[in-house]
Amino acid sequence: MKYFSTRNTKIEKNFSEIIMQGLPKDGGLYMPSEWPKVDINNLKEFDYSDLAFEVISPYCNDSIPQEELRKIINNAYKIFHHPKVAPVIDITNNKHILELFYGPTFAFKDYALQFIANLFEYFINKESTNLTIIGATSGDTGSAAIEACKLKKNINVFILHPYEKISDVQRRQMTTIIEPNIYNIAIKGNFDDCQNIIKNLFMNEDLLSKTKLSTINSINWARIIAQSVYYYWAVLHLKGGMNKIDFIVPTGNFGNVFAGMVAKKMGLPINKLHVVSNSNDILHRTISKGDMSIQKVVKTLSPSMDIQISSNFERQLFDSLKFESKRLPEIMRKFSIDGKYQLDQTIIDNLSEHYDSYVVDDKKILNTINLFYKKYHYISDPHTATALSILDKMNDENSHFISLACAHPSKFENAIIDSIGIKPDFPDSLKNIFDKEEKFTILENDKTVIREYILNKI
Repeated sequence: MKYFSTRNTKIEKNFSEIIMQGLPKDGGLYMPSEWPKVDINNLKEFDYSDLAFEVISPYCNDSIPQEELRKIINNAYKIFHHPKVAPVIDITNNKHILELFYGPTFAFKDYALQFIANLFEYFINKESTNLTIIGATSGDTGSAAIEACKLKKNINVFILHPYEKISDVQRRQMTTIIEPNIYNIAIKGNFDDCQNIIKNLFMNEDLLSKTKLSTINSINWARIIAQSVYYYWAVLHLKGGMNKIDFIVPTGNFGNVFAGMVAKKMGLPINKLHVVSNSNDILHRTISKGDMSIQKVVKTLSPSMDIQISSNFERQLFDSLKFESKRLPEIMRKFSIDGKYQLDQTIIDNLSEHYDSYVVDDKKILNTINLFYKKYHYISDPHTATALSILDKMNDENSHFISLACAHPSKFENAIIDSIGIKPDFPDSLKNIFDKEEKFTILENDKTVIREYILNKI
């Protein structure tokens, strides 16, 4: 399997190169040269680790021996808190919730980041090198990355989060980790600012000359393929035959939903992917009418979705353009300069074949949490609630509708209390998190300041 940049198909890399590098120097994202096929009919009775091996291995079989890949995957998922790893909850006979919060930080990011951390460890040991990981988080990616990498030798981790724009639990899951290889940085800005700094750092020759640099955000391809696994898993655990299967996905950076598209490209029989945004609705505007324009980031009850620049959407544009890399750099250049771009009708039509899109505001989030508690005695976090609000409306009896549950509700207890008047139960590992000392550095929203900080620490 070869990989090239969304902005230059003449670049050819193997799996180990793109994982350790993270991002191409041209500002694009890595994509595979082909879509391997994995027939779901051959996967029945597989446990989660075996399934993950079948889905992931075609993308990296030229870089990792199969027995080593199995070890990496088994080590990633053996620490999850549920025997099924990602249980499917049946709300009705055709409405389901895929729960993705049984990893060590109780968010869906664990399903990829435990795998990626083990990947990094394997390649570092193989190459006898050190690695600097930089990442931006709107809430859950940072804690999942820190938890996965905190005990890894020869890895330094720098995580940027938007200052005072994530939940207290999300922040403390990062800042109470005191291992010497972990650096938490609060940026005086929003998530988009953090992500832009990360992308700029990958184009900085001074930094690249002093350390091997990679990232743990979903702009790293390994995140996408690892998250594709649970789409297969969900379909394998449906009860009752239906003509169609739809997924409803809350998303900000488009990584989680694009993982579903990858599964579809690999042969999983997905009818539609329903993209759900909060009030930061650029994805809805882009998918529904091609309006790719940046607006002011609004602080919401679902902070991990408070994003206006959805980096992974570049991968979808690349696919919609039939892997044509000549047009994409110009689109992204204009978008970067002007803060907006109007997609042509051909691209809009292609998007409509695969996606529907919706916007759910804070009032609807609270109402949905309340509705599902009263109707099904089910408590959801506010991100999951954006998707559940759409699930509740679905009425096609010939379809399965699977909504992704992205985080444990205790991570957003204020929203739960405001909605149903009940404080959600905290998992044991989170119960004393407010008693721990925090360690983080507040820095200006300036790529030069961040670069110098990292250079002084490595």
